[in-house]
Amino acid sequence: IKELGVLQPVLVRSTGSSEDEFELIAGERRWRAARRAGLQTIPVLVQTADDSNSLEQALVENLHRQDLGVLEEAAAFQQLIDEFGYTHEQVAARVGKSRVAVTNTLRLLQLPASVQRLLSEGQISAGHARALLGTPDRAFQEELARSIADEGLSVRTVEEMVRERSGGPPPRPIAVPEADHVGTSGAAGRGQRLPPAGILELEELLSDHLNTRVKVDMSAKRGRVVVEFASLEDLERIYKLMTGTPADR
Repeated sequence: IKELGVLQPVLVRSTGSSEDEFELIAGERRWRAARRAGLQTIPVLVQTADDSNSLEQALVENLHRQDLGVLEEAAAFQQLIDEFGYTHEQVAARVGKSRVAVTNTLRLLQLPASVQRLLSEGQISAGHARALLGTPDRAFQEELARSIADEGLSVRTVEEMVRERSGGPPPRPIAVPEADHVGTSGAAGRGQRLPPAGILELEELLSDHLNTRVKVDMSAKRGRVVVEFASLEDLERIYKLMTGTPADR
């Protein structure tokens, strides 16, 4: 900001009390950073908005922060639903995420308070938390969450423990399409079925980091990573996460 200034205008509205008095709707971090950098002026967009619209815009702006915790994000999604009557699809379109990502994030609010606390403190990951949702037994969720924090259990291990508790079948091996293989001889050419050990956990880690669905396909000699995005804005968000580009650029 010292070198280039504020590139993205902040959003304000008139307070109505005087012509040169405005209320900040979105962009508080940019405004505070500009003050610390010693800037006297910054670009603004003046918008006509009532209290309801201002809150909605502030929520959406906040949701585009890269350092937003997953539970903070879930709470903001829920506020958009409760206060503005959004559906999951509308939330997804408004914030540039897939509907599945929005729904999965909202489900984290169903976890017991003690589990949510471990998640917010970083003692368990969002992948762990989603795996815990595979059982309706809240006492078991809390017990397993403590084990994750104490023993460093992997997401894959938690999924297996939840599956065993629920009496579900073991996961099926991943069938790799023949088209994904290099060459046509040997096991690779016959559509070898690979166990998902490590692959599902890697998908979870990538999905958590990029906050979207990620699919990893493996063959004998090569692999492919498919990253889903909901819009061009969502693609730009993913690009910035992958390259470390600042959110305001």
